[in-house]
Amino acid sequence: MFSFFKKAPPPPAPADEAPILLPEGWVTKPVSAPTSVPDPVAAPPAAPVTAPVAAPVAAPPAAPVTAPVAAPVAAPEAARAPAPVPAPAPVARPAPLVVSAPPPPPPVTATAAPPRASWMDRLRAGLRKTGGSIAGVFSGTKIDDQLYEELEEALLMADAGVKATQFLLDDLKRRVKDARAGDPQVVRGLLIDALAELLAPLEKGLEVGRFAPTVMMVVGVNGAGKTTSIGKLTRHLAEADQKVLLAAADTFRAAAREQLGVWADRAKVEIVSQEGGDPAAVSFDAVTAGRARGADVVIADTAGRLPTQVHLMEELKKIKRVITKAQEGAPHEVLLVVDGNTGQNALNQVKAFDEALGLTGLIVTKLDGTAKGGVLAAIARERPVPVYFIGVGEKLEDLETFSAREFARALLE
Repeated sequence: MFSFFKKAPPPPAPADEAPILLPEGWVTKPVSAPTSVPDPVAAPPAAPVTAPVAAPVAAPPAAPVTAPVAAPVAAPEAARAPAPVPAPAPVARPAPLVVSAPPPPPPVTATAAPPRASWMDRLRAGLRKTGGSIAGVFSGTKIDDQLYEELEEALLMADAGVKATQFLLDDLKRRVKDARAGDPQVVRGLLIDALAELLAPLEKGLEVGRFAPTVMMVVGVNGAGKTTSIGKLTRHLAEADQKVLLAAADTFRAAAREQLGVWADRAKVEIVSQEGGDPAAVSFDAVTAGRARGADVVIADTAGRLPTQVHLMEELKKIKRVITKAQEGAPHEVLLVVDGNTGQNALNQVKAFDEALGLTGLIVTKLDGTAKGGVLAAIARERPVPVYFIGVGEKLEDLETFSAREFARALLE
């Protein structure tokens, strides 16, 4: 699922080193040293010790046997051929031991599937309050106007919004007509397809590695779970072998710096902070430190504020300008953390922050709360800012990359 330092020669990475998509949905810098693995492995066989071993074995018998040197050399080598066999065996075995280094990739792909399956279970559980009312519409046996009326009411109650609700109903009726569906359960499957298609523009992986480092500025209102989401994202990035540097630019909220410091300790990453310092200055120092220390990602945590607080929104704009001064082109990601429980208010936040800062992605949290999960449909219809991650709980594994098809299935199945 994830630069602020643009090097002088070529700003972007070369085409042959395009970022590689990670299983989690991020993109990381390409490792251009895959050829180094075959070299050490090829080295042991290329310089076999059999030649040196055979020479000493042939030399001793050559002296005591007979005067002709050529004849005895050929005879003992043929006779002693079995003797060198034990010697290469121990030499050949260290090579497989070196080759055992590549096994790390297979475990990563093997363990990727089960966590994703368990994630679907957690997602279904988190969306049960939202999906239960919508799925209940299809418990009848007939497809009539009453079914569509009940579905419209359920979607509106789930905060899908008027525009998204009307779009889904029109699309669903067209699909039902084309498929000549007569079973409500079949209609539910068609609604899953319609919802997945509507949410598809929101599905995008977070890129890291295209810039060195990638600078992220995280914003949101108070209580949306901003600092916690940064901590979880940091853990995911650190586990993906990314060097992360945190900037505690939320200097207004009490204990915000300490809370971010706890997450930094858990993920074993560095943090730049100043007690009572200027948020823009902290962000500038973090970007500069990230360049100097060779960080892959720099994440700036900012103070929570409502979009209606004009003077505070101006402070966010100032932070963004200062980050750009620290490095041209940064921040590369402006992420808004949205509380999924706020329903249509979440859509208003997306619009306001997008107009002020130019959002590049969203992190939608707390979808396991009230039945407001339909707000993603409203965002997709009215302000399709990519959703990088969604959260359904407080645990680290409760934050995952967003998949439109998975979300639609978890909501309605």
